[in-house]
Amino acid sequence: MSLQKYIRDIQDFPKPGIGFKDITPLLMSPQARKETLEVLLSTLKDKKIDKVIGVESRGFFFGILLADALQAGFVPVRKPHKLPFTTISASYDLEYGTDTLEMHIDAIHKGDRVLIHDDVLATGGTANAVCELVEQLGGEIVQCNFLMELTFLNGREKLGSNAIFAAITY
Repeated sequence: MSLQKYIRDIQDFPKPGIGFKDITPLLMSPQARKETLEVLLSTLKDKKIDKVIGVESRGFFFGILLADALQAGFVPVRKPHKLPFTTISASYDLEYGTDTLEMHIDAIHKGDRVLIHDDVLATGGTANAVCELVEQLGGEIVQCNFLMELTFLNGREKLGSNAIFAAITY
């Protein structure tokens, strides 16, 4: 099964000139979800993972499934003021400004082996900010996992030597 057939292109969303990759058709198909999870797990078979980070909001969908399959804790990373406990934060550049992500200060412990999961690797700013949060708390990044990678935006360059996997590439 080609997972790409479940990704719908939406032009001019969320603003003119942007081509958005809509994953909702994939989420609606039980078979596509199952295959996607299997593909995302395929490079993790012999890797011990203590925590899976899901990045707001579309990274939550498969992040929690990955955590269940890996018998690991799940850590949500969110936009500012969405988490109820004390947080740490990291900011990153967007094409039109900056944004910030937060994580609870007790989410990662020193030495935790961490899988970072998000829906898409584009310019790499979001993923790099999450890597900074993990490193601030002493976690070890095992891999950065993505449902999709938009290779023409060169996001891998911002992630340094971290292992990267994407189920679908464009």
